[in-house]
Amino acid sequence: MEGLARSQINPIHATFTQYRSSFVPAFSLQFKNNLTSGGILFMKPSQSCNSITASVQPLKASSLGHCNNTLPSKEVLELWRSADSVCFDVDSTVCLDEGIDELAEFCGAGKAVAEWTAKAMGGSVPFEEALAARLSLFKPSLSQVQDFLEKRPPKISPGIDELVKKLKAKNTNVYLISGGFRQMINPVASILGIPPENIFANQLLFGSSGEFLGFDANEPTSRSGGKATAVQQIRKVGLIHISFMYDL
Repeated sequence: MEGLARSQINPIHATFTQYRSSFVPAFSLQFKNNLTSGGILFMKPSQSCNSITASVQPLKASSLGHCNNTLPSKEVLELWRSADSVCFDVDSTVCLDEGIDELAEFCGAGKAVAEWTAKAMGGSVPFEEALAARLSLFKPSLSQVQDFLEKRPPKISPGIDELVKKLKAKNTNVYLISGGFRQMINPVASILGIPPENIFANQLLFGSSGEFLGFDANEPTSRSGGKATAVQQIRKVGLIHISFMYDL
């Protein structure tokens, strides 16, 4: 994954952790550099904890046994308190699953697409190449996407809703930055009360009859390094001062 070159952005690593307490963030952070107050966080899972399939309802404690349930350190808590903005990845972070894999499985191409997803996450192929290859395997129509959204509601990770509420209560800006698709992320944002303008994601394109045409290559998240680009776009608007960042 690409690192960020700008010296004012000190990268941090995030590890996804399921937890039982409703009063702590769902992530623990491993610091690479000293952090200054204020700034933006980007929360993204590592592969050290496998995602769990579940409904929107909170998981039972017994379902979380395979993950380490640890309270965050004082440094982590202070980082959350001092951040001006927090950006969340969506797949396997805010949501329990990989959206494109779920859509592909719904359309009958789950196994083949999941293999490509593993390649994309491993960095062995450029993200834009993997995205195009995965979509070409099942070419979802508009009606299939709509049917999927109706029959497969978002599987929100336990505690995320309360975490976002606490951040918003502190006037912390919350963004969703994802390599997934707006059509599938909009319902997630609606559940969490995150406005559409705070979403950076890809857009599926359809023809006049609802046939699949592709995806919008102009979206920054449609290519490798796109999440870092999205954060830089947020910064250019002047809404926040970025002093640290997860290295994408």
